[in-house]
Amino acid sequence: MPHDATAAPALAGVPGIALRSGTTGRPGARRAPVAHGGARTGGGPPRPPGGGAVRRAYEQARRAWDRPLTAYYVILGAGLLITALGLVMVYSASMITALKYSLPSSYFFRKQFLAAVIGTGLLFLASRMPVKLHRALAYPLLVGSAFLMVLVQVPGIGQSVNGNQNWISLGGPFQLQPSEFGKLALILWGADLLARKQEKRLLTQWKHLLVPLVPVAFMLLGLIMLGGDMGTAIILAAILFGLLWLAGAPTRLFAGVLGVAGLIGAVLIKTNPNRMDRFQCVGASDLGPNDICWQAVHGIYALASGGWFGSGIGASVEKWGQLPEAHTDFIFAITGEELGLAGTLSVLTLFAALGYAGIRVAGRTEDPFVRYAAGGVTTWITAQAVINIGAVLGLLPIAGVPLPLFSYGGSALLPTMFAVGLLIAFAREDPAAKAALAVRQPVFGKKRAGVRWKSMRRSVKERPSGER
Repeated sequence: MPHDATAAPALAGVPGIALRSGTTGRPGARRAPVAHGGARTGGGPPRPPGGGAVRRAYEQARRAWDRPLTAYYVILGAGLLITALGLVMVYSASMITALKYSLPSSYFFRKQFLAAVIGTGLLFLASRMPVKLHRALAYPLLVGSAFLMVLVQVPGIGQSVNGNQNWISLGGPFQLQPSEFGKLALILWGADLLARKQEKRLLTQWKHLLVPLVPVAFMLLGLIMLGGDMGTAIILAAILFGLLWLAGAPTRLFAGVLGVAGLIGAVLIKTNPNRMDRFQCVGASDLGPNDICWQAVHGIYALASGGWFGSGIGASVEKWGQLPEAHTDFIFAITGEELGLAGTLSVLTLFAALGYAGIRVAGRTEDPFVRYAAGGVTTWITAQAVINIGAVLGLLPIAGVPLPLFSYGGSALLPTMFAVGLLIAFAREDPAAKAALAVRQPVFGKKRAGVRWKSMRRSVKERPSGER
């Protein structure tokens, strides 16, 4: 009988007849040829033996990152981990300072822990609030922050700390820094303003792009600079530029505002000897005349003595009076000394993950308010972290700003945790994330569903065969 290729499918189901060459009952299906050593050579070009595992790991990581709830979990996890690690380091770095002032060794830790508890409540509150309510808070928060920043300049109400008049006493050991809340107020108000103008198609005109956003921002900057707080003013300026960039400001307009702000900043730095000294200490390796670079150099000493894995929690030497502001502005240096390079890289990784997730939230949304607000919060946290860590590393002048979520200070921690809650709320607003959260069952619900399914199967088995 001559061989007929068309008969192969018909013979495939006949018992006792095996088809040659790996032919199956499905048309067009062939077994790939096998090369020496058992590796298949068909189905495309051969893959390099060493790159397959790396490629698979990369694809798995990429698919995991593209999941709808990834940004939600990354923001929540990174924010809480930074705060928790910050509590540990605040306790370790502040013990000697507390004893120096005849206070309990856990004094600063207990205040920071109380602020973290309240901040966690604010974080989850902000994460559950609808976007409309966030927009409604914009104007009251802006007016309230500006009013408190005016009160700071009133004699008898405002207090000066380390030469900066930017605090209000709340009674006892508690103080409030209104300029920290001004950052959050500018983001929410600016995002609401730009979103409303975008809906009316007004952002193509430069006057609507700048007014009243830039004048209000400069008003807040002026109130902050009256108290001498250059570091907070830099962060507020970074938020303003971030909002303008997100709004699509033309290059010449953006450069013009940046030039005016840079000129004002240069004048303020040039006329203040303390700020000029900070610029002279960038990259310094010795203390300099009159020990003007004492803080910068001892911050480098702390990082250098940490090695790969540090000297251990509580074993820092620099916090024994050598490094000023060890639990606030220079807590990253103590982290490097006690946890080593591994600890500092872990902190940097958490901040990078938080920033990247914030950019993803801002880039994937269709809501202009969410885009501006998420971008503003990401700019705030990222810029402040870069300025703080850059100063500790000796790459930037010391600006006197805390490391977000990490350094000691309740006034800085509370609005920052609320801002992280904003990012979580915006991540939940993504349509794909909403769908994923809607179908997600709690663990208890899954257990109950499994119990019900097992009981149903048992009842079916126990029925007589005629009733099934």
